[in-house]
Amino acid sequence: GLRNHGNTCFMNAVVQCLSNTAPLAERLALGRYRARGAHAEVTHRLAALVRALWTRDYTPQLSAEVKNIVSKHSSQFRGNAQHDALEFLLWLLDRMHEDLGAASPAQQSRGPPQVGGPARSPPGTQHPRGQSFVQSHFQAQYRSSLTCPHCLKQSNTFDPFLCISLPIPLRQTRALNVTLVLQCERRRFVRVGLAVPLLGTVADLREMVAREGRIAPEQVILAEVSPRGFLRSLSDPEALGAAGEAGPVYAFQPPPARRAGCPRSVPTSPSVARPEGSHLLPSIARSSDCLHRAPGGRILLLLCNTAGTGPQLARFGPPLVLREERGVSWEQLQQSILAQLRGVLQGEVRAQGTGALFQIRLVGDTAPCTYLSPQDPRPLCHPAIDRALQLSGAGGPPHVKLTVEWDMSTKERLFGSLQEEVVQDAESVRRQQQAHGQQHSCTLDECFQLYTKEEQV
Repeated sequence: GLRNHGNTCFMNAVVQCLSNTAPLAERLALGRYRARGAHAEVTHRLAALVRALWTRDYTPQLSAEVKNIVSKHSSQFRGNAQHDALEFLLWLLDRMHEDLGAASPAQQSRGPPQVGGPARSPPGTQHPRGQSFVQSHFQAQYRSSLTCPHCLKQSNTFDPFLCISLPIPLRQTRALNVTLVLQCERRRFVRVGLAVPLLGTVADLREMVAREGRIAPEQVILAEVSPRGFLRSLSDPEALGAAGEAGPVYAFQPPPARRAGCPRSVPTSPSVARPEGSHLLPSIARSSDCLHRAPGGRILLLLCNTAGTGPQLARFGPPLVLREERGVSWEQLQQSILAQLRGVLQGEVRAQGTGALFQIRLVGDTAPCTYLSPQDPRPLCHPAIDRALQLSGAGGPPHVKLTVEWDMSTKERLFGSLQEEVVQDAESVRRQQQAHGQQHSCTLDECFQLYTKEEQV
């Protein structure tokens, strides 16, 4: 190291960098330079210091002499104030260029190699007889090419430079895990890993999820779901920066919509009574049937089941998505929900006179504590449902989020110790975590590639 002579760290850093620049260090340490005139004091003192560093003969006196000679020839570096290392480097190279302006005959005759051959050498690259060693090794040229997009005429300009500020390529994506809730029984819940753009929107995420799930983008419902229930739905204009921070992101595939004029159906299990008038659901329907505001229309419902209160409140069972008639009664709605949960039911549900087994709360910013009433003849026609549909974000099908709240005794009687749904991780989860978990690094060549990347002016 070099002794600090009072805020000379900027000078020491530059000297150590130049001392480890092999072509310059070799020329200075071995005296293979010829100074122009008798006043090349800066170069002589620097050469003596570099020679002492390489021969391990350094004494603080040598670096003090460099500081004194620099102060003599440049008033801006006098005293013990702090200075910028790059500013000092440019001054020092410029001073050495003046001292070494007369290059050796061997250097003049040899010259630097021409990259790309004589045919591509720009005008003015032939080194004049008075060019210094500093120019040969530390100076470069820009070739700026401008091409007209209409006539394709190209204009080239060449500018020399000693210093260049390169941009550092940064990672443009982040890893985001999304749980797909699909209508395929064999592949119902699967968690996929996605490389989402840092400056993207939810619309970009919707497209990526649609490709992963092999479904249409307009049929994807994106929502954040925490261990305590639904948080919020994601709409296309939103930035992706905060997506997934409050809770894991879920992507729901709605069930197929029935054709117009077909009656509703409610699947049943042996332990759940089938409501009157149930029929089989057709498998083909138009996506435009997903929302009808009329009492006889159908709406999309996102449901999650919770049990407990306060800190013990927790979600259990799989999140559900179903289409339901606006005009259904509480009993019919309850039977539809039970039918969706038939695969995880462990207790018996009486076919008649069950009453209200749970409470249904509407999730949304406008009405956080709105509950649907079992006494309401058409609970899904509540005005709060209309407001939720009107505020449904752009991008996916309009929907309403509902929380089905169970008391602990009923939950344990019907579902036992059932926890959250079991989700299978796709290989992309591990792959994206591994890719984004490593520290981002780049080479100097990648920095140059980013700097010289073609731009539309």
